[in-house]
Amino acid sequence: MYREKFRRRLPESLDELHGPSQGIVELPLHMASSGMTSYDLGKPRQRMGLYRTVLHEGLRDDLPRYLNQDLLLELWPVLRTLVGRSVRAVWENAFPELAARTRAAA
Repeated sequence: MYREKFRRRLPESLDELHGPSQGIVELPLHMASSGMTSYDLGKPRQRMGLYRTVLHEGLRDDLPRYLNQDLLLELWPVLRTLVGRSVRAVWENAFPELAARTRAAA
């Protein structure tokens, strides 16, 4: 059930992810379930928190707006341990380059 929810939200390609790679990112309320709406991409913990939140709560149109392909690839080896099995499985099955990043980092 959860996997299908995340699968429906996936972009066609990681090339669609053109979100910011620096600066402050303000999330809309539908993604701010934790209460935090502002993330500084210059701060590693906030950057990781933003990506975790968007992967869990973001809708299909949110992913290209808030995720950046290069940052996602860079963060994935650690991020995959924070997002849970369903998100991890859906994203790695759809985008083998993410799974490859994990193997390369090991």
